[in-house]
Amino acid sequence: MSLPAESDSRPAGEGKATAWAREELEALAARGLRRFLEPLESAQGALVRVGGEALINFASNDYLGLAASPTLRAAAAAALEQYGVGTGASRLVAGDTVAHQRLEARLAAFERSEAVLLFNTGFAANTGILPALVGSGDAVFSDALNHASLVDGCRLSRARVVVYPHADVEALARALEETPARRKLVVTDTVFSMDGDHAPLAALVALCREQGAALMVDEAHATGVLGPRGAGLCEELGLSGQVDLRMGTLSKAFGGMGAYVATSRPVAELLLNRARPFVFSTALPAALCAAAEAAVDVVEGDVPLREKLWRNIRRFSEGLRALGLPAEPRSAIFPVILGEPEVALAAARHCRERGLLVKAIRPPTVPEGTSRLRFCLSAAHTEGHIDVALEVLRGLRGTRG
Repeated sequence: MSLPAESDSRPAGEGKATAWAREELEALAARGLRRFLEPLESAQGALVRVGGEALINFASNDYLGLAASPTLRAAAAAALEQYGVGTGASRLVAGDTVAHQRLEARLAAFERSEAVLLFNTGFAANTGILPALVGSGDAVFSDALNHASLVDGCRLSRARVVVYPHADVEALARALEETPARRKLVVTDTVFSMDGDHAPLAALVALCREQGAALMVDEAHATGVLGPRGAGLCEELGLSGQVDLRMGTLSKAFGGMGAYVATSRPVAELLLNRARPFVFSTALPAALCAAAEAAVDVVEGDVPLREKLWRNIRRFSEGLRALGLPAEPRSAIFPVILGEPEVALAAARHCRERGLLVKAIRPPTVPEGTSRLRFCLSAAHTEGHIDVALEVLRGLRGTRG
C-alpha cells in the first residue's frame, strides 16, 4: 500500500533545504536572534565607515589598532611580491614557506616556549588541538563560558566532556577527583571574550599539577593586552612555563589573521601529524605570516602603545562606574548587560543613531537572559571617543529609567 505524499506548500521551484531555511530564519527572527552582515567601507580603526556613515568603532577586537598599521602593510606587501597570493597546498604538502618558519620561531621566542605551530584561525586551532590530544577513554574539563571553538573541540575529541561552573575551582577539583579517565585535560579561556574577566589561572595550574591533569588555555583576548611584554595572562602571572598549551591568535591585538599554539616540541610535532585543520587546510598566505611577524615586534617593543590601551581601559571603566554600571579594568572587553535580545538590539540602534558602532550580543553567544552591548577598547581610541561613548550610555540609561 502506498503512503500519501508529504504535504508541501512550498512556492513552485523552491528546494526543500530552502523551505527548511525559511522556517528556521522565521523562528530566529521571532526570538530577536536573526543576524545580518554589515560590510565596512573602510579599513579597521577607531573610526570606520558603515552604510555611508562615519562611526566610532567599539565593536572590533583590534585592541592595539594594528589592523591598518603601515608597518604591517609594508611587511605584507613585501612578502606578497616574494611569495604571491596563495600557498597552493597544506604545509605538509607544498604550502610551507620560509615566512611560516620565521613566524613560528619569532612567536616561540615571544612566548618563551620550546615550539610554536601555526593554524589558520583560532577556531581551527581549538577544534584541531583537542581531538589530537585526547579521545575515547579520556576526559576534558571545560569552563562553562569557554569560547565556542573550545566547546566544539571538546565535542570533536570524543572524550568525556565535563563542564564545570564558570571559574569554579572547587567544582573542578571535585570533577577531576570523581571522573575516571586515562588522560585528563582542563581547558579554559584566560580572558573570557564576552565578559572580559580572567580565569583563576594560578589556582588552575596548582590543581592540575596536584591532580596529574594537563592544562590548555586560550589566550586570544589576552595576547598583546596583558603581560609585561604582551604575552598574555600566563606571562602576567609568571605561569607560562607551567601551562601545557597556550593558544594565541594573530587576528586581535596582532591585527592580522591566524593563530598558534605555544607548547613543547613533542606536543607541537604530534599536532603537526594529527591536528586535522592543520594537516588538511591550505596554509596561511605568506604575506599574513610576514605581517604577523612585524606585529609581534610592535607588540613586544612598543610599550607606550600598550600603555595607551590601558589608559583607555581605565578611563572607560571609571566612566562606567560613574554611571552606576559594574566595570573593572581587567581587559579591553566591557559588557553592558541588558537582558533580553530585543532590549540589546534597541540599545545598539540607540548607539548607532549617535555615532557609535557597538553590537548587540545575544544567545547562543551568551546565556539566555544576558543579552548585552559589548564594548571593546583600543589603543587607537582617543579620550574624546571614550567620552562620547560614555555620554551615549548616559543617554541610554536615561531612556530606560
